[in-house]
Amino acid sequence: MSGGIAYVLDENNEFAARVNAQMVDVERVEDPAEAEALRALIEKHVEYTGSEHAKAILAAWHTKLPKFVRVIPKDYKRALACLKRAHDQGLSGDEAIMAAFEENARDLSRVGGN
Repeated sequence: MSGGIAYVLDENNEFAARVNAQMVDVERVEDPAEAEALRALIEKHVEYTGSEHAKAILAAWHTKLPKFVRVIPKDYKRALACLKRAHDQGLSGDEAIMAAFEENARDLSRVGGN
């Protein structure tokens, strides 16, 4: 993964042990807005594909949701945090993106190095 967020249904709670923890964070989906967005993605998947598996997930949503994990590259997560700080400082649009880029470029903890 080089960017973006993936959601994985971790039925047996084994996923975190199978990923490169130096590159990504694996977190539970706990934010209600994020959970609703995830549900909407699965609903769209059902709409487009008719997936019986996705239908079963939606039918058992309250028991399935706690088994989902968010997989996010550490570099991407750091860039999102930089962008949020730029927005919190009143920047928007290209200004916010450039400020976030510059902050992230100076961050020595980046996986990709300097």
